[in-house]
Amino acid sequence: MNIDHLKLFVRLANTHNISSAGKELGLSPAVASSYLNKLELELGTRLLNRTTRKVSLTEQGQAFLPHALDVLDQVEAARASVGVGKKTPQGTLRIAAPASFGRMHIQPALKAFLEKFPDLTLDLRLSDTMVNLVEGGFDIAIRNAALHDSTLIARKLAPDTRILVASPDYLKKHGEPESPQDLTAHWCVNLIGLENWVFSDNGKSYSVRPTARLRVDDGQAMRDACIDGLGISVCSTWIAYQALENGELVQVLKDYQLTSDTDIWAVYPSARLLAPKVRAFIDFFAERFGDKPYWDKI
Repeated sequence: MNIDHLKLFVRLANTHNISSAGKELGLSPAVASSYLNKLELELGTRLLNRTTRKVSLTEQGQAFLPHALDVLDQVEAARASVGVGKKTPQGTLRIAAPASFGRMHIQPALKAFLEKFPDLTLDLRLSDTMVNLVEGGFDIAIRNAALHDSTLIARKLAPDTRILVASPDYLKKHGEPESPQDLTAHWCVNLIGLENWVFSDNGKSYSVRPTARLRVDDGQAMRDACIDGLGISVCSTWIAYQALENGELVQVLKDYQLTSDTDIWAVYPSARLLAPKVRAFIDFFAERFGDKPYWDKI
């Protein structure tokens, strides 16, 4: 099986465009199309659905993709074992990250990352949709949610500390709650999917479901609504730290700890043959954030 054909197929799974995938590998559209045809002929099955606008994987193509990725990983590891090729990270690193966290904490560090690894190029996709790494052709994803996919390998990059916040103006007008039960008498701003606020106190946990005056599906929008005085909300410190520093927000109910099973994770499909570019990204950001990241030093 031709390795160049597999490389093209894997890139096509991400770009959904033969010309774009071929261009990344230095191939003309005609040559790229012939490579794909030869791969399908060799396998004896149709891997692609072709239209005038885009290309998508057939059911057989989706089933074949993880095996193609595994073959390429094994080839890379075999070459490295005998000192063939570059040992420094190279190629295109495809990253998926949550929109707010990506804009605030990944994108600002990319200049330093690329200066450290000049042979890398990056394909960064920011979306709050939980992507399928293999089907999407991603090398790595950043997630700040509880992990449920047992097929993925995860490494913790940073804690995801969550606190209750409100604006000084809101507290001046409505008073400050003294206990979680008091929240039922307050305006609150909720992130959709996070309507139950769970607290722990002396080994006991209990939940409060405050009435939301506003529900949003974006963390930055929720933070900004709190700054505007629309209510109290649960915010991760990584998204609220600047507003806390400049006094636009203050923490409330400091003596009551919110419980959460989330952290900031880097997830990837396989640890057995971890590509140098993936390891470089993980090590860089794990060092940048650390056990006590800069957003928790307020």
